[in-house]
Amino acid sequence: MPWLEMWLPPAGSGGGGEGMAAGLFLDGEAAHGALLAAMPGISASFGVRQRRPGFVSLTMSVKGGRGFVSGPVGLLASGEEKGARAEEAEALVAGRRATEEEVAEASEGKVVEEVKEARAGAGAMNMTKHLWSGAVAAMVSRTVVAPLERLKLEYIVRAEQRNLFELIHAIATTQGLKGFWKGNFVNILRTAPFKAVNFYAYDTYRKQLLKWSGNDETTNFERFIAGAAAGVTATILCIPMDTIRTRMVAPGGEALGGVIGVARHMIQTEGFFSLYKGLVPSLISMAPSGAVFYGVYDILKMGYLHSPEGKRRVLTMKQQGQEANALDQLELGTVRTLLYGAIAGCCAEAATYPFEVVRRQLQMQVKATRMNAFATCLKIVDQGGVPALYAGLIPSLLQVLPSASISYFVYELMKIVLKVE
Repeated sequence: MPWLEMWLPPAGSGGGGEGMAAGLFLDGEAAHGALLAAMPGISASFGVRQRRPGFVSLTMSVKGGRGFVSGPVGLLASGEEKGARAEEAEALVAGRRATEEEVAEASEGKVVEEVKEARAGAGAMNMTKHLWSGAVAAMVSRTVVAPLERLKLEYIVRAEQRNLFELIHAIATTQGLKGFWKGNFVNILRTAPFKAVNFYAYDTYRKQLLKWSGNDETTNFERFIAGAAAGVTATILCIPMDTIRTRMVAPGGEALGGVIGVARHMIQTEGFFSLYKGLVPSLISMAPSGAVFYGVYDILKMGYLHSPEGKRRVLTMKQQGQEANALDQLELGTVRTLLYGAIAGCCAEAATYPFEVVRRQLQMQVKATRMNAFATCLKIVDQGGVPALYAGLIPSLLQVLPSASISYFVYELMKIVLKVE
C-alpha cells in the first residue's frame, strides 16, 4: 500500500520519555501501522484528520518506549524501504484487526456463557417452584382426607370386620377427634415429597416425550407412559416413609417411639432394606396407577379445551392476561378441575387397589414370617376370598374423591401463583 511519510522526532532526547511524532500519509490505516512499527514498546494515542484530498494528517502522543527506530528521515523513502515498511504496517494493522476479532469472539462467548448460566438458574428456580406446588397440594389434600385415610388403614392393616359407622364410633370414643388424624404428620412427610416428585416427573417426562415425537400435542399413549414413569420414580424415592407410617399404625407401633424410633427399630432388627418392603408390588401398582391418573385427567382436560366452550374460555383468558385472578386463570375453571381430578383419582384407585392391599400386608410382615408378594396375595385370597383384595375400597374411594380433586386443584393453582413455566 503506497504512502508518503515524513517523520518528526519527539521533543527532547531520542530515548524514552514523552514526546510527539507526526507525518503525512496517503492512507490512515497504514499511518497507524507505520508509526507503531517505528516506535516499539510505546503507549500511543492517535489523532487523524483529513488535511487535503488524498492526504491524511496524523499526530501521535507518545509515552514510554525506546524512542523511534533509526531510519532515514525525509519526504520520500526509497522503494525498498517503502515496501518493507508498508508490509510491516499492513502486518501490524492485520494483527490489530485479528486482536479485535478475538476480543469480539471472547466477548460473544462470555455473553453466551452468561445466558446459559441465567437459563440454568431459571430452570432450577422453576423446578423448585414446581416441586413446591406438588408438595403444598399434598399437604392440603392429605390433611383434609386424613380421617378417611385412617379408616382405610384400619380395614387393611387391622383386618377390621365392623362396618364403617361402628368403626367411626369406636375411634371417636376411644381416641377422641384427634384419633382420626393419627399419623397424619408422618403421612404428610411421605406424601408431600411423593406428590412433589410425582407431579414434576410427569410434566417433565410428558414434555420430553412431546419433544422427541415432534408433535404439536402429547398423544394419549405418551400421557400413559409419562404417568407410569412418574409413578415409578416417586415410589422408589419415597417408599421408606410409607413403610414407616404403616408400621406405626400397626399393632405395637405406638411403643416404638415415632418416626425415628420405628426407622431405627426396623434397621437394627431387619436391616436397612426392610424400609423398602413391598417395593415390587408398589412399583407394579404405581405404574398403572400413575398412567391412569394422569392419563385420564389429561384426556378429560384436552377434550374440554378442544370443545367450543373450552376454546372460548382459552380465548377469554388470553384477552384478560395477567389481569385475571388466579382462579380465573385455571384452564378448566374451579369446578372442572375438581371434578376431573376426582374422576381420574377414582379410576386409578379402583384399577390398582389389590396391589395396595398386598403392599400393606408385606410392609407389616416381620423377618421371621416374611413372604414374597405372590405368596402374600394367595394368603389374602385364601383367608378372605377375592373380595379381601378390595377390603377398604369404599372408604378408600371416599378418601380419593376429595384427595385427588383437591390435590390437582391446589397443584394447578399453585403453579399459577408461583408462575411455574
